[in-house]
Amino acid sequence: MAEPQVTLDPHSLNPVEEKLRGPLEEQLSSALQAATDRIRHGYAGQSVDEVTQMLLEGTKAGLHPDIAEGFHPDHYQLRQVAEAIVARR
Repeated sequence: MAEPQVTLDPHSLNPVEEKLRGPLEEQLSSALQAATDRIRHGYAGQSVDEVTQMLLEGTKAGLHPDIAEGFHPDHYQLRQVAEAIVARR
C-alpha cells in the first residue's frame, strides 16, 4: 500500500491557507501516515467503517487542535485507505 497523501483543493482555500498550502499538506499527510501505520500494525479485524473512523480520529489526534478542527477529508478517499488496511489482513 502506498503512503496516503493529503492534497488540498486550491479553489477551496482562502489567501492565507493558500500561502501555507505546502506545509499544511505535509503536516496533514504526515498525521494521516502515522495514523495509518498505527492502525495497520494494530489491526484486529475491525470493519472498514470502524477503520475509517479510526483513521479520521487518529489523524486529527496528530494535529494541532486548530488544524484538526478544520480538517474535513474526503470520506471516500479516507475509506479507500481503510479498505487497503482491511484487505491486507
